[in-house]
Amino acid sequence: MRPVILVLAMALTTMALRFLPFLIFGKRTPKYVSYLGKVLPQAIIALLVVYCLREVSVTAPPHGIPELIAGGSVVGMQAWKRNAVLSILLGTVVYMALIRVI
Repeated sequence: MRPVILVLAMALTTMALRFLPFLIFGKRTPKYVSYLGKVLPQAIIALLVVYCLREVSVTAPPHGIPELIAGGSVVGMQAWKRNAVLSILLGTVVYMALIRVI
């Protein structure tokens, strides 16, 4: 029962944070808020990539090869299909397969 309550609390918090700007600003959203809405998703993804790759050692085997191939597959799939979920799933599957093989 506790996990259900936790998930509901997290879902309600997330929804409240997403709806809050609309409740505060209404239809007159300031330009800087619109600008942040456009640039923050890419900035967050860039930070996540840096965070994920921060401990990859290119001097020790496997020399970052699984990460490089998986990252390339994500970029390629995103460029081809423009579907973030599909790109992330493919990258995850490729990476998990590679770390088991290499």
